[in-house]
Amino acid sequence: MYTFDNDISQLANWIEKEVAFPGNIASGKRGTAARRVQEWLCLHNHQVSIDADFGGVTKDAVQDFQSASRLPVTGVVDEATHNKFVAPMLRTLSPKIKKNMSYSDTVVAFAKAHLKEHPLEVGGANRGPWVRMYMKGNEGKPWAWCAGFTTFCMQQACEMLNLPMPIKGSFSCDSLAAQAKSAGLFLRERDATASTVPAGSLFLVRRTSTDWTHVGLVTKAEASSFQTLEGNTNDDGDREGYEVCARRRGYGKKDFVVF
Repeated sequence: MYTFDNDISQLANWIEKEVAFPGNIASGKRGTAARRVQEWLCLHNHQVSIDADFGGVTKDAVQDFQSASRLPVTGVVDEATHNKFVAPMLRTLSPKIKKNMSYSDTVVAFAKAHLKEHPLEVGGANRGPWVRMYMKGNEGKPWAWCAGFTTFCMQQACEMLNLPMPIKGSFSCDSLAAQAKSAGLFLRERDATASTVPAGSLFLVRRTSTDWTHVGLVTKAEASSFQTLEGNTNDDGDREGYEVCARRRGYGKKDFVVF
């Protein structure tokens, strides 16, 4: 899918679109390139309207960003400015992770690397560069991204360790549950304990016996609760949140995929 050495030419095409420098972007530019500038400005706490129109407001925000980043203050998004924009995403693609760990420890380490960069939606529900990276370029209201985030971390771990995926992965929680059942890796709530849910397992929030609405990674299971890393959530644990969070959850209405 991609390599971990920041060699842009080796990235998957939908990720390359997010991180590759497209050429200078300046006042008067409209369309996708201008929108990406505005998204990254917002992600770096220089808030502007995301309207895909690089006007005076966007230019001023770029200048503020350049000044804060100790770059030449030109208002033009040149390669150095672009690289500062996308640096958090590149760090998640090439984190400093030991290569002699187990799969479980490695997938948790990758998820923690993402958490450190605080991936957020921007520009609307299920939108922005982080969502598109986790969802193979897709974004928008139908593209809830909790399963995409979880699958992405699993893929990173397996590629680093040169291992096959334990399950195929999916954008769908229901599909993840079906894959786990087929592989004999599905654990129902009644059988879930601190000893049967190892770190690196997935938790699935169950709505009915055949419908799951949210998924994330278990980082540590304890007697009454477990710690998680999960996407498309927030500190309140909403299934349609807006960021990657570390949380603590109870076992009620949860099933698991154990590796």
